[in-house]
Amino acid sequence: MLSIALSTLRTRLTSFIGTFVALALGAALIAAMGQVLDTTVGSPDRAPQRYASAPVVVVPDNRLTVGTWQGEQSAPLAEPRGLPDELVARFPDAVVDRAFPARLVDGPDSTGRPWSASRTAPQKLIQGRAPKTDKEVVVSAGAQVGLKVRVVTAGGVRPYTVVGVTTAPSTVFFTDAEAATLSPRIDALALWHPVPSVGGGARVLTGHDRALVDPTRVSDERARDNANTIVGIAAGFAVFIAVFVVSSTFAFAVAQRRREFALLRTVGATRRQVRWMLYSEAGIVAVIASAVGAVAGPFAAGPILDWLVGLGMAPAWLVPSTAAWPSVVAFCTGVAVAVSGVAAAARRAGRVHPAEAMREAAIEDRGMGWGRWAAGGVLFCAALISMGVTAVTDPTGATNNKSFMPIVMLLIVAAGLLTPAVVRPVTRLLAAPLGRLRGAGGTVVPAAAAASTRQTAATVAPVLIAVGLSAALLGAAAMTDTAKAAMQTRPVRADYLVVPTGTAGLDRQLVERLRAVPGVDVATTAPTSVYTLEGATALIQRPAEAVDPARLPAMLDLPLIAGSLSDLDDHGIVVSETWELSLGDTAELWRADGSEVSLKVVGLLGADAPADSYISPAHAFSAPVTTAYVKLRPGTSRETAETLLEKATAGHNARAVTTREWAADAADRRGSASRLGLLVVLGIILAYTAIALVNTLLMAASDRTAERGALRLLGATRGQLLRYVAGEALLIVAIGVIVASGVAVAALAGLWASLVQIAGPIAITLPWPAVGAVVGGCVALATFASLAGTLRRA
Repeated sequence: MLSIALSTLRTRLTSFIGTFVALALGAALIAAMGQVLDTTVGSPDRAPQRYASAPVVVVPDNRLTVGTWQGEQSAPLAEPRGLPDELVARFPDAVVDRAFPARLVDGPDSTGRPWSASRTAPQKLIQGRAPKTDKEVVVSAGAQVGLKVRVVTAGGVRPYTVVGVTTAPSTVFFTDAEAATLSPRIDALALWHPVPSVGGGARVLTGHDRALVDPTRVSDERARDNANTIVGIAAGFAVFIAVFVVSSTFAFAVAQRRREFALLRTVGATRRQVRWMLYSEAGIVAVIASAVGAVAGPFAAGPILDWLVGLGMAPAWLVPSTAAWPSVVAFCTGVAVAVSGVAAAARRAGRVHPAEAMREAAIEDRGMGWGRWAAGGVLFCAALISMGVTAVTDPTGATNNKSFMPIVMLLIVAAGLLTPAVVRPVTRLLAAPLGRLRGAGGTVVPAAAAASTRQTAATVAPVLIAVGLSAALLGAAAMTDTAKAAMQTRPVRADYLVVPTGTAGLDRQLVERLRAVPGVDVATTAPTSVYTLEGATALIQRPAEAVDPARLPAMLDLPLIAGSLSDLDDHGIVVSETWELSLGDTAELWRADGSEVSLKVVGLLGADAPADSYISPAHAFSAPVTTAYVKLRPGTSRETAETLLEKATAGHNARAVTTREWAADAADRRGSASRLGLLVVLGIILAYTAIALVNTLLMAASDRTAERGALRLLGATRGQLLRYVAGEALLIVAIGVIVASGVAVAALAGLWASLVQIAGPIAITLPWPAVGAVVGGCVALATFASLAGTLRRA
C-alpha cells in the first residue's frame, strides 16, 4: 500500500498541494511562535537602566511581609515607604535619588530627579549645562536650551528655564534642593563602594538586582505577558485550523475517490489496507511539509517579534532565541495534526463495500452517519451548556476572551460536522430565485451542491471558519467593550469628570482650583490598596479607592446593600460583599505603606460595584488623585461651568470631559488593546482558510472536468460554462456564510445572556465592515480558484 500511496501522490498532486501548504505553514508558524515564546520566557531580564553606573544601590524594602503559621507571606507595597533619615546619614558620600512624576505641560510622561543622580547611569549632556538655581532644569532630548517651560508635579505647576539637554530618556532634572522640595521622600542611595548590612527596612542591590527598581520593570513584565498570551493563542489556533483544514481536505478527497477505493476493494484490498493507504499518503505529505515548515519557521521569528514590538505587545530589548526545540515540536505537531486530520476520512474510506461503493460512485448517499450526528450534537450541546453555566454561575467571566474562544471553536467544529445536513435545504432556499431566470443556470448551479453534500460541506468549511470566527470574535470584543463601558458609566451621577492626560494623576494645585470653581461640587478619588490575611495563610492585595465620603454619594450611585457611605470616616471602611464580612465587623488589614490598622465595616457593596472597597483619604499616603467628579449645582449654567473648568485645567495636563465622552474614551482604549490580539489571531485564520478554500475548489475543478465537457457537448458556450462555475463558487460561499451566521448568532447570544446580567440591556453587535471584508475575500478567492481550475482544463 505504500507504493500505491506514492503513486497516488504523483497522480493526484493537486489534491495534496493545499494540505502540504497548510501543514508547512502550520509547522512554520508553530516553530516561529515557539521561538518567540522561548525568547520572551527565556531572555534574561533587562540590564539595569537607572543605576547602570552605580555598582551599589540602597533602596527601601517596599514589600509587606507577614508571618503566618505556614511561613512568611509577602506582597509589593502599593505606595513606597522611602528611606529613613538616619539611614541616609550613615552614607554621607552617597548620591541621594528621588524619583517623582514631573511632566512638561503638554509633554510626554516623564520622571523628575535631582541632578546629582544623573551620574548613576551612562547619560550625558548634549547641550547646555547643569542646573544651578531652583528655577532651572535639564530635560530629555527634543527641547531647546533657553526655553521657558512649565512643569507639572504632584504639588502643581511651576515655571522653569531649560539650561541643558540630556540623553536620559523621559527625565526632568532639577537641582538637588528643588527636587527635595518637590519630593521629600528619598527613594534610593547610589554608592560606589561595598555596603554592610542596612537593616530590615532597606535592601542593598548589586549586579543585575539593580534592575528591580527600574521604572520600566512593571511595563516590561506586562509586555512579556502580552506577548506570551498572543503567541500561545496564535499557536493554539494554528493547530486547530490545521486539523480542520486537513480533515476537510481529506474528507473531500475521499468523497472524490470512491470509485478508486471501490476498485481497490474489488481486487482484494482489505479495509485496513485502504485505511493504511490514506494514512501513508497523509504521513508522506506531513513529514515533508512539517520538515520544510520546521526549518523555515525560525526565520520568521524575528519579523514576528519585531511586529509585536511595533504594536507595543513585547519589550524591544529581548534577545532572540536560537533554541532548537521549537522546530522539533513543530515537526512532531505537523505529523500528529496530519494523522489526526485524516483519521475520520480513513475510517470512512475503509468502511466501503466494493459493490456498494461502485453503486454510490455517481450519486452520494443523502444521509449522514449516526456517528457524525452524535459528534456534532454533543459538541453543539457542550458549547450551549458551557455558555449557560457561565451565564448562571459566573456572568463576569464572559468578559474574558480566553474563556469565550474555546466555546466558539466548539461551535465551529459542531457546525462543520452538521453542515451536510443543511446543504440541501439551504441550497434549495438560495436557488429558488435562480429558477425564475432564463437559461439552465438555475438548474445547473445548485445541482452539484445538492448531489454531493459531503463534498459541498468540505468546500464550505474554510468559509465557515473565516466568517464564523471573524464575526464571533470581533462581535464578542465589541459587545464586551460596550458592557464594560456600561458598567463603568452606570453609577456615575456627575456631569463632568476631570482626568489626567498622562499617568501621573491630578496635581494638588489643580484639585484646589477645581474646588474653587463656583456653582459646582467636586469629589476626588485616589486609587490605592489594602492588604488582608485570608484564612490566616494568604496575604491578599485588594484595590481600594480613597474618597471624600461627604461628596462622593452625589457623584456615584454606589450599589450599597447594607450600611451607608456617610458613616465612612478615618476609622471605617466600605467593602464588597466578596470580603465575606458583615456590617459592624472589624477588618484587620495593612495599608498601602505597610502599616497595620483595624477598621470597622460601615458599608457593604454589591458585586457590581465599581470598586472593591472605599476608605478615607487619611489611609492613602502618596497615591495621586486620578479622577475628579464634578456635579453642577441647581441653577449653574452648563456653558459657564465648561468655560471655568477649561480655564482651571489649562496648563495642568488634565482635561474636563462629559460622562459620555469619558466612557467613549475608555471604550476606545479597551477596544484598541483587545483588538490587537484578535487581529493577530484572525490574520492566521484567514491565511489558513484562504489556502484551504483555493485548494478544495481546485480539487473540485479537476474532478468535474468530464461533467463540464458534457455541458460543452450539450451546447453550453465557454462564457456560459464560466458563469455556471462562478455561480457555483458564489453558492458555496453563500452556504458557508449562512452556516457561519448561525455559529456567530449562537455564540453572541450566549455571550449576551451573561453580559446583560452585569451591564444591563446591550445590543448584539456584529462588526459589519470587517465581516463584509472577510466575506468579500472569500468570494474573490472562491471565484478566482474555480475559474482558474476550469480555464486550465477548458
